[in-house]
Amino acid sequence: MALKSTIFKAELQITDMDRNYYQDHQLTIARHPSENDERMMVRLLAFALHASESLRFSKGLSTDDEPDIWQKSFSDEIEVWIDLGQPDEKRIRKACGRSQQVMIYSYQQGHHAWWNQQKNKLERFQNLSVIALSPQSVAALGQLAQRAMRLQCTISEGQLWLTNGDLAVDIAPEIWKRAKA
Repeated sequence: MALKSTIFKAELQITDMDRNYYQDHQLTIARHPSENDERMMVRLLAFALHASESLRFSKGLSTDDEPDIWQKSFSDEIEVWIDLGQPDEKRIRKACGRSQQVMIYSYQQGHHAWWNQQKNKLERFQNLSVIALSPQSVAALGQLAQRAMRLQCTISEGQLWLTNGDLAVDIAPEIWKRAKA
């Protein structure tokens, strides 16, 4: 018998001073049985950093053909493709060919070694950005995970603060590769 996803609900209040985006989002997050709290919270963090009315969580881990998060146009074209972890070059190439903008959030132990192996191959992708999150930040994010969450997210000058009232996590994403404009 297959294990089912665990459903999490999040009320996410976003104050993004970098993009002048101020919005509340009611999110339902399906955590795949093989996904841990830290990875799920990195998905939530990536959502907050790119939040818009058309940004959506995809089927994620249950399908190889979709990113973790995406934004599609009204004509069903992929505008933003967001993946987590350490995808291989083939997956990244496919994403860059299908989407206007590709974002990878690398957060796992050993991600520096992955980046050192991949960076020369990935330089040719003009629409690709790679952002690193420290394992300490990700561990702290995992502490915020609850089945029902009320979170406030403030973004300013590339820094991100995520709080649930009792606990606050300060995150400074490190940009390893920025897409060319």
